[in-house]
Amino acid sequence: MTPARGERMLLAPGFGWLLLFTAAPVALVVAMSLAARGAPVTWTLDGSAWARLADARHAQILARSFGMAGAATAACLLLGLPLAWFTARRPEPWRSRLHLLVMLPLWANTLALLCAWKVILGRGGPLDRAAGALGALPEDGTLGLLYTPGAVLVGLVYAYLPLMVHGLYQSMERFDGRLLEAAEDLGATRVAALRRVMLPAVRPGIVAGCVLVFVPSLSTFVVPDILGGARTTYVGNAARDAFLQSPQDAPLGCALAVALLAVTGAAAWAWFRSGARDAAAA
Repeated sequence: MTPARGERMLLAPGFGWLLLFTAAPVALVVAMSLAARGAPVTWTLDGSAWARLADARHAQILARSFGMAGAATAACLLLGLPLAWFTARRPEPWRSRLHLLVMLPLWANTLALLCAWKVILGRGGPLDRAAGALGALPEDGTLGLLYTPGAVLVGLVYAYLPLMVHGLYQSMERFDGRLLEAAEDLGATRVAALRRVMLPAVRPGIVAGCVLVFVPSLSTFVVPDILGGARTTYVGNAARDAFLQSPQDAPLGCALAVALLAVTGAAAWAWFRSGARDAAAA
């Protein structure tokens, strides 16, 4: 047996698993997205579900979802940059301990954590009581923060900020801080040194963190359900409702899922392409 054939035999079980449990289900979802509307699925392929994605309602849902995911990614980046930098610049063992504390919320039950935010933002919660103590509470007795796009944004940032920090931390930990000192010795201001020396060096971490936050922020339905209420629908909620409503609209749900999969694939491609360019430049 040649070495090449032996390697192919060792890889065959893994490829077979991926083909059976990844490629085949995705192909089935793509096929269902092309089927005619009906329950159960009739397998008459007409692509009407994709045409319905372009109507005003679904176009608005997609635009709202992309806008919210972009806002959550930008907020996580602004908050994550100083936090990751502070963590990566600490000496060991404090660096690892601080990084562990940042990642700790990912080990907890997300549903319980979001319900805690529901109490914080809701009527009579800590924020309402604080506003009342300061005399800033409106006449209706609440700030009205819960079940708003702002509450959804808070929930997304809270849920996915650790992912952003993790992506940034991996790059910042390897960054040589002496380069900033050298830039300042050569006359650069602190801001200019950070912008022109540090940020380009940690760009792979920025891209990784943005992908890690944007993709789940776009597809989640738990955060909008708990903190956004029923008044505002996002694409994850629309895909879920298509399968749960009566009568069921599986083709539309599959079309939404495939659209999200395409966005996820494009984001992953951009991530790997960026890493390849950085590796070639190095």
